[in-house]
Amino acid sequence: MVNLTEKAAAEIRAIMEQNGGTYQGVRVFVAGGGCSGLSYGMEICDEPASAEDQIFEIQGVKVIVDLASYEYLKGASIDFDDSLSGGGFKINNPNAVKSCGCGNSFATAEGQESSSGGGGGCGCGGEGGGCGSH
Repeated sequence: MVNLTEKAAAEIRAIMEQNGGTYQGVRVFVAGGGCSGLSYGMEICDEPASAEDQIFEIQGVKVIVDLASYEYLKGASIDFDDSLSGGGFKINNPNAVKSCGCGNSFATAEGQESSSGGGGGCGCGGEGGGCGSH
């Protein structure tokens, strides 16, 4: 399961409302890239893209995760930080063994074995992880 904190669910509902109130949920996914090997992504959406998508209804928000991403996100919790420094959506992922300083990039135990170097700084800038329609 992928969980949402109350604060994250409220922020997602507000974003959906700002976008016309027609959206039903948020798609959470993992893509290759970022300074740790994998990166998180989120976008508001209406429906699953395939029959294999995992759907969780949490606090009035559908959280939709494709099957490949779900393998990396099992047990993760999405929170929202509204502080001035580093605010935005934060994914607390128990499967990540290494993450970028900005929290948008991570590596798993399998990815750790093949990555070179020992970490270091991240060139992520201050954009944070947000929701948006694509």
